Amino acid sequence: MPAKRKLDPILTAVMANRLDGIVREMSNTLLRAGRSAVISSARDFSCSIATADNQLLSSAEGLPGHIFGTQMMTKAMCDLHDDLSEGDAFLHNDPYLGNTHPADHGFLVPVFFEGEHMFTVCAKAHQADIGNSVPTTYFVHAKDVYEEGSLVFPCVRIQRDYETIADIVRMCRARIRVPEQWHGDFLAGIGSARIGERRLKAFCEKYGKALVKQFIREWLDYSEQCMVHAIRRMPKVQLTNTGAHDPFEPILPEGLPLSITIDIDPDKGNIVADLTDNPDCVPCGLNLSEASATSGVLNGIFNCLGPDIPHNSGSFRPVTMKFRENCVVGAPAYPHSCSVSTTNVADRLVNMTQSAFAALGEGNGIAEGGCGLGVGMAVISGTDPRRGRRYVNRLMATTNGGPASPMADGWVTFAIPVIAGLMYRDSVEVDEFKYPIRIASMRLVPGSGGAGKYRGAPNQEVVYGPRFDKLTAIIPCDGQVYPARGILGGMDGSLGRSYKIDARGKQTKLPNITTVTIEPGEWLLGLDTSGGGYGDPLDRDPERVLHDVLEHWETGDRARDIYGVILNQDPEGGLVVDLKGTEARREEIRASRAS
Repeated sequence: MPAKRKLDPILTAVMANRLDGIVREMSNTLLRAGRSAVISSARDFSCSIATADNQLLSSAEGLPGHIFGTQMMTKAMCDLHDDLSEGDAFLHNDPYLGNTHPADHGFLVPVFFEGEHMFTVCAKAHQADIGNSVPTTYFVHAKDVYEEGSLVFPCVRIQRDYETIADIVRMCRARIRVPEQWHGDFLAGIGSARIGERRLKAFCEKYGKALVKQFIREWLDYSEQCMVHAIRRMPKVQLTNTGAHDPFEPILPEGLPLSITIDIDPDKGNIVADLTDNPDCVPCGLNLSEASATSGVLNGIFNCLGPDIPHNSGSFRPVTMKFRENCVVGAPAYPHSCSVSTTNVADRLVNMTQSAFAALGEGNGIAEGGCGLGVGMAVISGTDPRRGRRYVNRLMATTNGGPASPMADGWVTFAIPVIAGLMYRDSVEVDEFKYPIRIASMRLVPGSGGAGKYRGAPNQEVVYGPRFDKLTAIIPCDGQVYPARGILGGMDGSLGRSYKIDARGKQTKLPNITTVTIEPGEWLLGLDTSGGGYGDPLDRDPERVLHDVLEHWETGDRARDIYGVILNQDPEGGLVVDLKGTEARREEIRASRAS
């Protein structure tokens, strides 16, 4: 094929999907080989492929909070190591060198073909324990990286000529509370990356080096044009949106105000996201790394511009990020902690970005999704008498409610905005097998989602406790003071809550960010937040409201009082919509609003 000739569109699609297939095989390897439940059950990991010149090329269904910064991590690898060679592997979890936060261990492998560095594969997985000074990977109260105490690897070589450097493994095993579990996840990460390496070599053998390079150029250019085309369909406008993280004592008694300004220029085909008007770094773990802030904004933009734009560095080109040094959003000054960089403030940033587009009118933007790592997503630790050793794990037993969009209700399986439905909810059986806990109940809460023409997904409730010995839960929850907001007339979601239940059944409300110890016979009860609604609830199809009531998503009272839908019993004892009564009730509600 002549060098200047454009690739055939079918061949381009085949090659792009083959790369996605490689990423999915890497992901399946990590899922099946991982030892901790946070990897093998919750799927808190992502895999991706970058080019040798550090452009994200393929990410399949990787978590937005993980993969949108892959190119920053591979750049650090190239900058720090001028002697890359086949058989190398690197461990990278430094948030000041392109990673998200220390809990995300990235395994990077440079891929060579015919002696040339062609790609870098990345398998990035959230760890159950990383040696923090307290048993959690989300240390909100850490005033700096020293109090945080995590083991940080600024893109450190862990394999040379395919042989593991034992010093690194010994260091981690000596500091991490669950060394066998960590080592299993370590091997799974390397194995995943090596699978990607082998498949990319076969990819290059099939198509040849010249054609692969041409594909990379044209695929990234095509992706850029997809993004430009989407931007040119929008008006020239400046959008500003604000939000806030919940207050918590004693560090942020008033909460943390946040803002973003988005300039859309369809003539130039670009978007500028300005994050400079945010507070200075705070003395806790809420500061966002550049990778997390970039991922949060891109996540919100992609959510609004449509699913047909490839997620790679080509589509990133028309988006410019503006950061400010020593800022809580995106340019933290060392040694401020970024322990919770992938959630909390990052979730608020996704919400602010996607809901800002609602200012363009009906059909634009997305409501805010439920946020906060509540009781069902706490980091639990203790001693397992069945195995005679300690355990630490981040749960994913429940998920927050997803936001409503211009065309659909929120997802129950949403989790948090940075995950966007791409993780799994824990298997109850796996959690109870791996850890000495009992999950007593789990349910959706009827009538808790943000009402709207399209409604947010409801709260989820979970109750669990220890089976044999005391359990410590570290809960870094947001969303218990400031809810997920609805847009364009949609209602806000419900707040989250956390409780301790003593042996007599008495409930005591817990602070949103807390550490709590539970003895056998006691329980933790958590309600996650729900998603915001989109559009006026009075515009919702009455038949959809009926369906929601029958499925226990909604209650009869909310159907009448919020949606204005009158439901009557039919002769067979079922429910039907009273159309005339509904029309009258909705007019009554509208008149009441006007007065």
